[in-house]
Amino acid sequence: MWRHLPNLITALRIALVWPVFWLISRGDFGSALMLAALAGASDALDGWLAKHFNWQSRLGGLLDPLADKLLLLAAFSALATIGAVPLWLFALVIGRDLVIVCGAIAYHNLIGPFEAQPTRLSKLTTVVQIVFVLAELLRLAWLPQWPGQGVLLVATALLTVASGLNYVLVWSRRARREFANRRRLKESSHGR
Repeated sequence: MWRHLPNLITALRIALVWPVFWLISRGDFGSALMLAALAGASDALDGWLAKHFNWQSRLGGLLDPLADKLLLLAAFSALATIGAVPLWLFALVIGRDLVIVCGAIAYHNLIGPFEAQPTRLSKLTTVVQIVFVLAELLRLAWLPQWPGQGVLLVATALLTVASGLNYVLVWSRRARREFANRRRLKESSHGR
């Protein structure tokens, strides 16, 4: 029973998606920041529990990144809707995730199943996106101006683009190798 605790915590984090979006849209940035911080803490807790007690599961491996993505997309879309985040940054964040999902579906349908392993660049991108959202909520709630705002925005944009391109290059190479291997196998079986 206890081994399902990390998945339950992740499910509760997914349940925070709509309230975070709603609070930001309403302009209640302090409450949104508290919920986003709670979500971040729950992410750290469920990861620690899963690793420390060996309670990892395939479901948890799917739900955990999904929860992160849903929360980030909700926060970025709400912040873009109220004009706190430039639309082009929101488009980059959404575009990167769409490219990754469409690429994964195409790979699965054309090549076969694969184990999605986030790269270090992807993990760094997610961390910087989370920091950006939390910093933006902090700014909106209590700090009208802070000197690092522009730097963090540019870093978030550059990492988002770099991470998306990295996924395209890595998975394109894997797909080409797999097609080449299949062609060689086919040719060798016809040559017999």
